[in-house]
Amino acid sequence: MLQHVPKVAKAQLRIFAPHWGSAHLSRDVFLQKAVDAGFDGVEMSLPLELAERRRWTDAISAAGLELVAQQWETVLTSDFDEHKKTLRTLLENAVAAAPRFVNTHTGKDWYSFEQNSALIKLADEIATASGVPIVHEIHRSRFSGHPTLLLPYLAAFPNLPLNADLSHWCVGCESLLHDQKHVLAKVFPHVTHIHARVGHAQGPQVSDFRAPEQAEALDAHLQWWDAIISGQQADGRHAITITPEFGPSPYTPTLPYTGVPVADAWELNVAMLNLLRDRYTA
Repeated sequence: MLQHVPKVAKAQLRIFAPHWGSAHLSRDVFLQKAVDAGFDGVEMSLPLELAERRRWTDAISAAGLELVAQQWETVLTSDFDEHKKTLRTLLENAVAAAPRFVNTHTGKDWYSFEQNSALIKLADEIATASGVPIVHEIHRSRFSGHPTLLLPYLAAFPNLPLNADLSHWCVGCESLLHDQKHVLAKVFPHVTHIHARVGHAQGPQVSDFRAPEQAEALDAHLQWWDAIISGQQADGRHAITITPEFGPSPYTPTLPYTGVPVADAWELNVAMLNLLRDRYTA
């Protein structure tokens, strides 16, 4: 049974279109697709080249959209010193665009606690200096890759802001986290942003969350999102930000031999946008 569903004013629920999966499109085509679908903004990694970054931010503003900046590229760098240097470059580039906030993929699950803590402190320093909030995405292989792996960081950083992409924990824990409610209760108060993708016990993305055979997975995620939003409202937060983030192949399963995706990721993201509006707006 689902719990009480929180409601917010339409203007306070801000839903962002992921650039992931649409990077092959031109800037204008992508932004127009986001506008036509009814998204309030876009979430994306920004070019490091200043003129190109400004072309993007100018176009986003002209389209009447908001920006959540993102950095994920540090996953490509294993050496810690290089990782930290790259993180600084990418975060400073992101905050320079004056987005609503920055979502970062931070650290690695095999870095030491001290190393990952140094990266979290770096992000906090950049956020404080710029005035742009930086949130850390729950994601496989990052410092937050498993629920209990994250707990020591929450103890060390009581104000650590998180982006909840709980689909990663489903596959990491090979479950819908039914036996980890006590851990989720500690994590949810830290969540300031949600990635609304539906995972399952064997993968980070169901083939189509609307299919009846995915009802259990969808219900689990809806209950988590309900609890997070209710907690945000109780803390006095009025603006709720969510990015539907169904991704392209190989996140979207494909048929054997042909490699044809079994669903359209953009269509799923638009369908999730509509579900979220129907569910959470008063």
